[in-house]
Amino acid sequence: MNTKRGFNNIIYGLLSQVITMGLSIIIPRLVLVNLGSEVNGLLHSISTVFTYLTLLEAGVGKATNQALYKPLANDDKDQINAIMAATNKFYRRTGYIYAIAVLIFAAVYCFVVKTTLSKAIVFLVIVLSGASSVLSYFVQGKYNVLMGAEGKSYVLTNISTVSSILSSICKILLLIYGFGVVAIQEMYLFFGVLQMLAIVYYIRRYYKWLSLKVKPDYKAISQRNYVLIHQIAGLVFDNTDIILLTLFTNLKVVSVYSLYTTFYTVIKSVLNTISYSYSYALGQIYHSDRERFIKLHNVYEVYNMSLTFSFMCILNIFILPFIGIYTSGVTDIQYVDKYIPMLFTAVYLLSNSRASSGLIIDFAQHFEQTKWRAVIEASINITVSLVAIHYLGIYGALIGTVVALLYRANDMIIYANRLINRSPLITYKRWIINMIVFAATTYASKLILPEMSTLLQVIIYGVAACVIIIPLFLIVDSLCELKTAKYAFDLMLKMFRSRRRAD
Repeated sequence: MNTKRGFNNIIYGLLSQVITMGLSIIIPRLVLVNLGSEVNGLLHSISTVFTYLTLLEAGVGKATNQALYKPLANDDKDQINAIMAATNKFYRRTGYIYAIAVLIFAAVYCFVVKTTLSKAIVFLVIVLSGASSVLSYFVQGKYNVLMGAEGKSYVLTNISTVSSILSSICKILLLIYGFGVVAIQEMYLFFGVLQMLAIVYYIRRYYKWLSLKVKPDYKAISQRNYVLIHQIAGLVFDNTDIILLTLFTNLKVVSVYSLYTTFYTVIKSVLNTISYSYSYALGQIYHSDRERFIKLHNVYEVYNMSLTFSFMCILNIFILPFIGIYTSGVTDIQYVDKYIPMLFTAVYLLSNSRASSGLIIDFAQHFEQTKWRAVIEASINITVSLVAIHYLGIYGALIGTVVALLYRANDMIIYANRLINRSPLITYKRWIINMIVFAATTYASKLILPEMSTLLQVIIYGVAACVIIIPLFLIVDSLCELKTAKYAFDLMLKMFRSRRRAD
């Protein structure tokens, strides 16, 4: 297992998330104050719809990722080239469809969304947003998959981070000096092109052996259609709320939803950076050493769950005071709501804590066997949300997501544990332990913490909470899983010793 790449994925990924977190705090506030809740809602609504267009690559991207693990582990460059050649053919064929879809979406959306903004502005914003995605799809999509499967996500992260910093600085300046949303999207397109060129340069310099002109191995990515079903279901599930709120409420409500989503998504991204940094290695070990995989999976599940519950616990405690301070002066809609964080926390706990089970299903490539389970999850979400939004608005959208997650999280836990011949009660026990600690910590914080009215207070108490709560979860989970904790500790010692020898 290449520990250096995994370590780099974590370090550079966390650095990127810290920067992203800072920018996520500054920029939405400027958008709300300078352009209003309606424009903020429009940008998030458009961004959500564009995630659906990624369905064109979703099936082949994930199928390629899984197919590459074995030849990468064996350093079989001929097979890697054959798989990448097949992937490249698919990206080229569907790239034109992607471009046409962007234009159709821009034309239709102008007449569907309820907004006081002009149709011309809405159309231009969508086209400019889509142009960057289309260019990226044509050129760099296949390379992202290869580098991710090889454990070089940190390279992509570093390029993306630099691009994000520069584009965010420009966005802040444009907002301060009164430029509109169209100018902002033009700037994002410019930096999107620069990012694409940087990745192409890296590939040509460090992957000189890569050839896309060899005979394609379509059989290696034959699972793509079944993966696509999962990805469609997943995207429908993940983005149902904003789409339905856009259609059945208004963009100001979408702005409220998206503001909470911004902060929960940042925490989720941090967790994903940590937990998925070694997933490429787990995928390779799954196919070569099952006994070792089980031990590593236990480490992954215990500490991924521990970090998920601790991070979400901290966010749940501080989100309302922060939102109240953050949106002061924004009067076109009320942003502070004590029930919204409860529902968001439930959504992200259920979603992130099933990650370990999802990885097992992916590594086993049981996409065909589980496709209808994913469809059922998306169907439950849409059905419950449609009914509940009518009566409960934003609460209804979140309730629909929670109900669907309760079904699918349990289904994935049971299915994944069967694949590795283990009782699902082991995973459920870990859930229960973390839920008890979560409830006790949340209750204690309400008794101890004073009312916070300034950003400085939120930061000081937030840092103090991190210092106490994160170690608390890690210690409790380690004490309850001594064998797994010892194995994890030994792995860390080996990793640091190998790094010291390398230095």
